[in-house]
Amino acid sequence: KWKGEGTTQNLESIVIGRCYDYIRIVNPSIGEKNCSQIWEAFKNAFINKDPCSILPEDYELFINLTFHTIPPNKSLFWENNQLLVNSFADRGRRYMSLGDTLFGFVGDFLNWCGQADSPGLDYESCPTTMECENNAVESFWRMLSIIYAKHSSGVIHVLLNGSAAGGAYPQPGFFADYEIPNLQKDKISQIVIWVVDDIEGPDIDSCGAHSVKTLETRLTALGYDVTCTDNDK
Repeated sequence: KWKGEGTTQNLESIVIGRCYDYIRIVNPSIGEKNCSQIWEAFKNAFINKDPCSILPEDYELFINLTFHTIPPNKSLFWENNQLLVNSFADRGRRYMSLGDTLFGFVGDFLNWCGQADSPGLDYESCPTTMECENNAVESFWRMLSIIYAKHSSGVIHVLLNGSAAGGAYPQPGFFADYEIPNLQKDKISQIVIWVVDDIEGPDIDSCGAHSVKTLETRLTALGYDVTCTDNDK
C-alpha cells in the first residue's frame, strides 16, 4: 500500500525495553519514569488514525512523560552522520544528542504507523515523507527536534558531514527548519560548527564555503557567536 517499510516488529517490547534501559542503565539520573504509560502515550499518538494525518502535537503527552533537562553545553545537533554522532556522543557521556535523550532514545532507528479505524499497527508498509509529510515518524522527529532545540543551552555543537552529496547543511532539513528557529537565543553563549568529511570520502563542503557558509551567515545574522572547524583532530 505505502512505499515505506512497515512497523518494526515487536515495537511495544522495544519501546518499553529501551525506556527501562535508559532509566536504569544509560541515564538513571533523570529519575523514575513510567515506561508502560510512555508506551501508551506513544502509541495513542498515531493508532486508529489515518497514517498521513499525524501531527507533531499528537506526541505532546509522550513528550510530557519522557521529558528531562538537557545539560548545558551538551547539545549536539547534526545532519547526515548519525552513526558518527552516536559513537562520539557516547550515549550522553560526552554529549547528549537528541538520540541520547530518553524521548529520542526510545524511537531511534525504528519505524511505525497505524491504520485508520483499526487499533492495530501496520507491519506491511508505512508512508514515506515523499508520500505525505504528516506521517507518524516524521511528525515524531519534528516534535522532538523542536523540544530539543528549545531546551538546549550554553555552547551548542553542530556536527555536519562535509562529504554529503547535497551539502553539509541541507535545506530543507531538520536543523534548518525545526531546530534553528526554536533555539532560545538568551540561553545560548556560542554555536560551534564541526564539519567532518567521511573517511576517504570527498571533501565537498567546508567552513566558509557552499552550504556551510549559508549556515554561518544565517546564524551570525540571528546574533549568535559562531565558530567553525574543519576535520577537527
